[in-house]
Amino acid sequence: MGLTWKERVFTALLGAAAVSGLTTLILFLVEATNVLLPADTKFGIVFDAGSSHTSLFVYQWLANKENDTGVVSQALACQAKGPGISSYASDPAQAGESLQGCLEEALALIPKAKHQQTPMFLGATAGMRLLSQKNSSQAEDVFAAVNRVLSRSPVDFWGAELLAGQDEGALGWVTINYVLGLLVKYSFSGEWIRPLEGTLVGALDMGGASTQITFVPGGPILDKTTQATFRLYGTEHSVYTHSYLCFGRDQMLNRLLAGLVQSSPGLLVRHPCYHSGYRGTLALAALYGSPCVQAAAPRDLGQNLTVEGTGNPGACVAAIRGLFNFSSCDGRGDCAFDGVYQPPVRGHFYVEASSPGQGRRLRDYCASGLYVLTLLLEGYGFSQETWGGIEFRKQAGGTDIGWTLGYMLNLTSLIPVEAPAQWRAQSYGVWVAGVVFLVLTLTAILGATAVQLWRRD
Repeated sequence: MGLTWKERVFTALLGAAAVSGLTTLILFLVEATNVLLPADTKFGIVFDAGSSHTSLFVYQWLANKENDTGVVSQALACQAKGPGISSYASDPAQAGESLQGCLEEALALIPKAKHQQTPMFLGATAGMRLLSQKNSSQAEDVFAAVNRVLSRSPVDFWGAELLAGQDEGALGWVTINYVLGLLVKYSFSGEWIRPLEGTLVGALDMGGASTQITFVPGGPILDKTTQATFRLYGTEHSVYTHSYLCFGRDQMLNRLLAGLVQSSPGLLVRHPCYHSGYRGTLALAALYGSPCVQAAAPRDLGQNLTVEGTGNPGACVAAIRGLFNFSSCDGRGDCAFDGVYQPPVRGHFYVEASSPGQGRRLRDYCASGLYVLTLLLEGYGFSQETWGGIEFRKQAGGTDIGWTLGYMLNLTSLIPVEAPAQWRAQSYGVWVAGVVFLVLTLTAILGATAVQLWRRD
């Protein structure tokens, strides 16, 4: 006896469901390809413990990197409350506590799942270098307090250390050239490319206690102690760099005033760099507390000094020039001042300058401006022709310029590259066909089920 029409329909629907289901399975399995998932995002935290204040920066980059170096961007900048950590020499515990506020901001920004793999480093610059010279045990106590606080955080703390002046200058050079797109940049074709080396700029850093100069000279660097070398994005860079401790803005002002005290008969000092009509007092002990002040201190440091401004630019320049030893470089074309080797400057330069406190700004305008002119023109050897190639900035490309970003870029080359995660996926056309056959399979199954129920009825 032949099949009824209901049985024939049921059989046809089952056959269609089997063929459609097998086709769907083949499309999803046989035609699947490996697809790379987006690279994971990495984070890093760097504290810049300067002489006048401490700043925290959070950076981020993709784990796959570019030619062994991360393409890093700034995610957060936070200035800690209070002065620099060297100011807490008499109360070291406060040095560590002063960092808590910014650290909490950083931890709130970085996803908790990434805390343990996030490196964190604190680099102390000229302020702590001076404290180490003045009282090494106090400097050790400050570092110990900072280490105690930061080591309690959930991130991967790499330590708190004294950053050498040359490292500060060289890493600042890396930062400014990176943010200007002179080390690597994204091309219109969608590829990362490295610009020509001749486009690199120099870096000048005017801090509170030290000043640095770093650039690529036109010839070989004869004094190898002034050379720093980096390998970034597959290219090696060699730069000249030197740091002058005690030639930062704040220490310059102290040395300048101490020199005027030496030439004054009593406790009244007439200051040619202060505007006429200015009058103020300060404790002698505060002036002579820095290792940068080499002048002999008066016997009674408990007394107060009275300072009156005379507003004499010529005498101000003469007093500032007395802070430099220019005669030690007479007849030498590769010497800056104080007998320090330096090739002739070349190319464009960017200057990061510290900002004075509001209360002292007006009083110190004249001295600061004339000091910068003396340092750049007579010290570093800029001329009227090369002066126009200097730019003064605190930021470039929306990023703070300083040593911290350069440090993080260099650090990414030490962190192993992570292989991108893969996933089995289909092309869009195969995926659409698979969905269509899946719908047909389900429709056939539902139809066959309905026919089977109908037959039973």
